[in-house]
Amino acid sequence: MILIESILGNIKRDRCWQERLAHTSPDILELSQWEAQKSRCRKTTRGGLEIGLSLPRDRLLNDGDILVWNADIRQAVVVSIQLRDVMVIRMDGLHARNVAEIIKISFDLGHALGNQHWKAVIKDNLVFIPLTVSPHVMESVIKTHGFYYLPYVFERGESVLPQMTQSEARLLFGGAEDTATHVHIDSSLAAHSSAGQK
Repeated sequence: MILIESILGNIKRDRCWQERLAHTSPDILELSQWEAQKSRCRKTTRGGLEIGLSLPRDRLLNDGDILVWNADIRQAVVVSIQLRDVMVIRMDGLHARNVAEIIKISFDLGHALGNQHWKAVIKDNLVFIPLTVSPHVMESVIKTHGFYYLPYVFERGESVLPQMTQSEARLLFGGAEDTATHVHIDSSLAAHSSAGQK
């Protein structure tokens, strides 16, 4: 087993590593979102190499991180992480509303997300929710609860991760794939919302 206590670089960000590994076929250490949030982990690469991670607790692994480089045989071990997409809801448009409306909308949104058992991180007037169902289903839930005035987009997890602290990343990505997710859509709310749009 090879013990890893630090990261050598990142093939996606570091030009020197891109050049060094340009004509090589790195061995890949595949990690789930949950495993990538751990500082201690034991895992086997695609090529059969056993890796033991023992990183500082404040160090998050990123897709493309280089864990091993053997210059003699020009062999590297590179991390591959597939983060799920994230729904990002913009809340900054609520600033024009009065305090009572802001409180009610925020409470209603929190209740709707909690009813779905969806994890969320709130940061800089944005609500980040990892996808545990299809985007179409998530859109349906948001619209069913009448949040037409809250703009949202879907972003790749890789683009969201750099905005997060370690604890936020763990909340947003860690173990999300292990959550038993189900969807409640209250048809009376949908009917009420449709009636309100006429």
